[in-house]
Parts: sequence; structure tokens; C-alpha cells
Amino acid sequence: MTFIEVVPEARATGAVAEMYEVDREAFAGLPNLTKAFSLHPEVYAAWRQLNGAIKANMDLRRYELATVAAARRLRSSYCTLAHGSVLMSNFLEPEVLRALVDDYRTADLEPTDLAVMEIADKVAHDATAVTQADVDRLRTLGLTDGEILDVVLAAAARCFFSKTLDALGVEPDAKYAKLEPGLRDTLTVGRPIARD
Repeated sequence: MTFIEVVPEARATGAVAEMYEVDREAFAGLPNLTKAFSLHPEVYAAWRQLNGAIKANMDLRRYELATVAAARRLRSSYCTLAHGSVLMSNFLEPEVLRALVDDYRTADLEPTDLAVMEIADKVAHDATAVTQADVDRLRTLGLTDGEILDVVLAAAARCFFSKTLDALGVEPDAKYAKLEPGLRDTLTVGRPIARD
């Protein structure tokens, strides 16, 4: 469901049909998020290019931790479910992920992971709250200025994407309803999961 009319799959042509086909293959089905951009596929293409450039510079685990921190702060169920699922598939056990989304400050994270999530959370909540001390802490933990920029970029980019989806009423894909109920409920921090 979206608050705006989107291009139905059966009527997609040109750039929209290409966008649908690429994402249908990439995600093993057409995600609701892709349909939300069907009126402006060039914006979605630009988003994918920007996000890809950000991710290309980052360790995947760090990218996902920063993204989940920002998505959680933004109350974006779609992004918390999607990126939480990536963390669970590649890096974390379900109970660790649940603890991390409940409150990353008490989730027994390594100091670097905690600091990354803290700054990403701040960027999403109130970027003016980020201080020199926050940046210095990341430097002390071994991050270069480029790596600090990467974390900030990941969180700031998530603000654009999450807010776009939520402002349009885009519900997380129904596939997320298949997650273990306790984990699913923890990751559903805003809009409910689509029913179909």
C-alpha cells in the first residue's frame, strides 16, 4: 500500500519496467519500495548510485549497524526489517539483533560498534547534536576521518530513504511477516508489515 498511485507491474514500460525487472531479480520479487519510486525512476536510480557509492567505501557490517541505528531512530520498520535481516543473515544471531534494536547501548557491542551506532543515531535524530567529542571518540577507536564520513553518510542517506518510504505510506514487504514473531515485533518499529 502507498498513499499515492504507483505504476502497476502489468502497465510498466520503459525505465519503470527496467527498474522493476532489476529489482525483481535482485530481491527475488518486486519490493514495495521499488513501486513507490515508479513515478520518478530517475530518482530511484540516483538513490541507488548514491547508496552504492557510500556502501562501496564501507565494511558491510559497519554499514548495516549504522543503517539500523538510523532506521531505528527514524522509526522506519521497512529499513529496520531489511537491514536487520542482513545483519542476521551475515553477522548476528537473532537474539543479539533483538537486543541491538531494543537498545544498542546495552547490547554488549564492541566499543567501536557502539560508537558507530551512537553517531548514526545522533545523525538521524539531530545532526546538530554530533560533537567534536563524538568524532574524536571514533578516531580514538581507530576510525579514519574517511571512515567517520562513511558512517555519517550512511546515516544521512538513510534519512532520505526511510522518510520517503514512510511519508508515502509504503509498508514493509509481506515476506518479513515470516520472521520469528519476537524478532519481527522488535524490528517493526513504525509502520506495520504489508499483509500481501
